[in-house]
Amino acid sequence: MSDWHGERPPARPIRVEGGLTLRGKRGDVARTWWSRRFVEVLESLGMGGRLARGRTYARTGQVMSLSLSTSLVVALVMGSRPEPYRARIGVRKFSDDDWRRIEHALADRAVFAAKLLAGEMPAEIEEVFAGLGLTLFPQSPRELSMDCTCPDWEVPCKHLAATCYLLAESFDEDPFEILAWRGRSREDLLDRLRELRDPMPPEEDHPGGPPPLEDLLDVFWQRPAAPAAPVEDDAVPGTATRPDAILDELGPLTVDGDPVTDALRPLYRRFGRPCPVSSGPAGRAPGPCPRPWGTAAGNAAPPPRSPAPPARSTPPRPPTRPPPARSRPRTR
Repeated sequence: MSDWHGERPPARPIRVEGGLTLRGKRGDVARTWWSRRFVEVLESLGMGGRLARGRTYARTGQVMSLSLSTSLVVALVMGSRPEPYRARIGVRKFSDDDWRRIEHALADRAVFAAKLLAGEMPAEIEEVFAGLGLTLFPQSPRELSMDCTCPDWEVPCKHLAATCYLLAESFDEDPFEILAWRGRSREDLLDRLRELRDPMPPEEDHPGGPPPLEDLLDVFWQRPAAPAAPVEDDAVPGTATRPDAILDELGPLTVDGDPVTDALRPLYRRFGRPCPVSSGPAGRAPGPCPRPWGTAAGNAAPPPRSPAPPARSTPPRPPTRPPPARSRPRTR
């Protein structure tokens, strides 16, 4: 049946199972100050009467999906047709320079950084944006862009209005979605605030960093020096290089087909081991031991030789007399 204008009465919307619904069935939608502030801004733009049209859609679950990204909110809302309508709400995002100024202003005030790091929206955050010549919430219809694929010419239609209510409720659950809508995600903002609150030392304070390329023009084409061999745990403490490092620079050493490099290492290390200070002259640094064969890895040093017994003195022998001459017998 048609009315006296000759138009058909509006059809009832198709019910949706498992759609997004508002928490409360009656009363105000927003619970936090930032969510109420968003609804107040929309109502101040002359959308109050038209927003009420979509409250029933938002409470009966006609919104099938809602996604928020940088500067854009997209929702699928089921109407009276089998195909859902696509409702979009766009807002101008802040530039990188604007966000750089915002991050420094928030980090300069410890209470703002602490509340944001705790997941809470400070009540005076709008003053920070106003001091920078910016506004957190849109202040005029020119800052918002709304469109819907439904045949209704009014903006916002009931599909856009239902999207606005669900968007305000999502702000209640996560206030960082307001900042993400303006171009900065929760993770990026919190990481940036931590860096500004606890800055790292500048790169020039790190002597281990690479020098600038303009300082290497004279030596760029020169062959770099070979790195020193790493010092092992059993190397002599206090020495710059290991005595057996030369074995690492040589090729494999074999005798009759058997490798002997590992067998030569203890001998080379013994050559470079300093002798005790008491064995050298006074005032002179200890040098290499003169006898490298004293000990080997795992063998004890040979016992010291016993001192030779003192020589015994013998009394001088008396001079010997020649034996008496024997006389021959006389012959008669």
